[in-house]
Amino acid sequence: MGNKAITGESKTRNSFAIFIVLGLCCFFYLLGAWQRSGFGKGDRIAVQVTKQTDCGIVSDLSFETHHGEAGTAEDLNAQIKVFEPCPYRLIDYTPCQDQARAMTFARENMVYRERHCPPDEEKLRCLVPAPKGYVTPFRWPKSRDYVPFANAPYKSLTVEKAVQNWIQYEGDVFRFPGGGTQFPHGADAYINELASVIPLDNGMVRTALDTGCGVASWGAYLFKKNVITMSFAPRDSHEAQVQFALERGVPAVIGVLGTIKLPYATRSFDMAHCSRCLIPWGANGGIYMMEVDRVLRPGGYWILSGPPINWENNYRSWLRPKEELREEQRKIEETAELLCWEKKSQKGEIAIWRKRQNCRERVSRATMCDPQYAIDIWYKKMEPCITAYPETNDQYEVAGGEWKPFPERLNAIPYRIESGSVIGITPQKYEEDIKVWVKHVDAYKRVNKLLDTGRYRNIIDMNARLGSFAAALDSPLLWVMNVIPTVADDTLGVIYERGLIGIYHDWCEAFSTYPRTYDLIHAYGVFSLYKNKCNAEDILLEMDRILRPEGGIIFRDEVDVLMKVKRLAGGMRWSTKMVDHEDGPLLTEKVLFVVKQYWVAGEDNSTSASTSTSTSTTS
Repeated sequence: MGNKAITGESKTRNSFAIFIVLGLCCFFYLLGAWQRSGFGKGDRIAVQVTKQTDCGIVSDLSFETHHGEAGTAEDLNAQIKVFEPCPYRLIDYTPCQDQARAMTFARENMVYRERHCPPDEEKLRCLVPAPKGYVTPFRWPKSRDYVPFANAPYKSLTVEKAVQNWIQYEGDVFRFPGGGTQFPHGADAYINELASVIPLDNGMVRTALDTGCGVASWGAYLFKKNVITMSFAPRDSHEAQVQFALERGVPAVIGVLGTIKLPYATRSFDMAHCSRCLIPWGANGGIYMMEVDRVLRPGGYWILSGPPINWENNYRSWLRPKEELREEQRKIEETAELLCWEKKSQKGEIAIWRKRQNCRERVSRATMCDPQYAIDIWYKKMEPCITAYPETNDQYEVAGGEWKPFPERLNAIPYRIESGSVIGITPQKYEEDIKVWVKHVDAYKRVNKLLDTGRYRNIIDMNARLGSFAAALDSPLLWVMNVIPTVADDTLGVIYERGLIGIYHDWCEAFSTYPRTYDLIHAYGVFSLYKNKCNAEDILLEMDRILRPEGGIIFRDEVDVLMKVKRLAGGMRWSTKMVDHEDGPLLTEKVLFVVKQYWVAGEDNSTSASTSTSTSTTS
């Protein structure tokens, strides 16, 4: 009997011990979850804020295009600052390329066409209106050939370039036949001629740079080859050429090759192109070719189409002395030799050089740049020096790493990461980043079901980091401008190695584009990044300026930051909705979805419905 009593008592103690252990396990599990959420770090206010953010599934925010009435305004329980519309004359306002300001700068070397941003006291803190009759652009690929006249109502190019097949005005649309000054038979025929020398059909050439792009027909038709082109042209007498390019759904920025370095990473592009772009390549000691060399990858191609190539047969039609053209070509050939470029072809008015994959033996007269020159880019002056190749072990090794074809290179480990050039990013972290952004983008698509349908063609990622948001979205229906803020870690070279395009920019200033040129903006951590650096209102107003009516914005940031953004959005004619992080409500990182309401200059510009969460839908 004694043994039975002891056995029963032992069982009771064992059961109690098991209960204690289970209880402790549950307690420590909940404690860990609480600490990971961020609420275990002293931020008790975050608990209350989370309860007030109205998170969850977005069931009443319409992403469809429409021209109807807005829904009911949210009650933000606070005074909302209302941002008024800018005057009608500012429908195409580009702050850092403003014509009146530009004319106060020197004409020499195109200084007046470079970026000249207004000081803080001169910034216009108003909403840039769309022109009357503005409509949603045609979807790609129709947009390549047709642009609604109301969206860019300027006919000067149809007159100036009438005989060159650039652009034609037909009824209420512009038509782009695909012609150009140097390709009268169309861009397809011109590109096929280039493809007889350059491997454009196997994925090896993926990123291209078009200097002085016009309406960017070269870049538009290169999409057929799965080549993505960064096009730029100045805001000059050829009215709205960059605006036309973006209306067509082709990557482009306002820019010029003048005295400042191009805002791209060293060794970015697989190919660079000038089709009668009016850049004096032989002038200033070859400095413009040296800048192209800086951004061109070892093994990349440079195409020069037009003067002075084939000057012997064209000097009369170009109305230039043959001696002048002969000397210009001589200087180009001499600079190409200094740069280790090998001439691969010259046929008619098209010459093609290839930058050597390795250049261990340069001519003695070559002046090399300081290594810092290749790193320090933003607003820095160009210098007449040659950017060194990355070091190699032998003459047969490709400097900067072997090229991979696209789309293999999209998720392959970039050379810059594999070689340890990007501080803090290992191959393992890179691969983890890819997985994280696949998950984020899947969550975005569950909320905004139009994300990969072709509704959004021009997308900009304001803080692109490694470019994994763009990689997760990759589709022939869209392209992403990956922006690396100048205050963030420099990863732009990684983005280009992945076969994506991007640009350096400081979001305390206006972006180099026309208003209404992006369909979707992605802003991950932007306002945390720029905290105490510049005014959040200015960044939001710039986002509104470059976003199309009925375009979308996706903010991802800490909840306290997004609450401030949400409140400011109350006076901006934006419909907003906050949702939880896809991993659950305990995380302090949230996602704010925005749709910019449709409104145009001259209409009733009341902001009473600017924070509505629903809109009616018509095509």
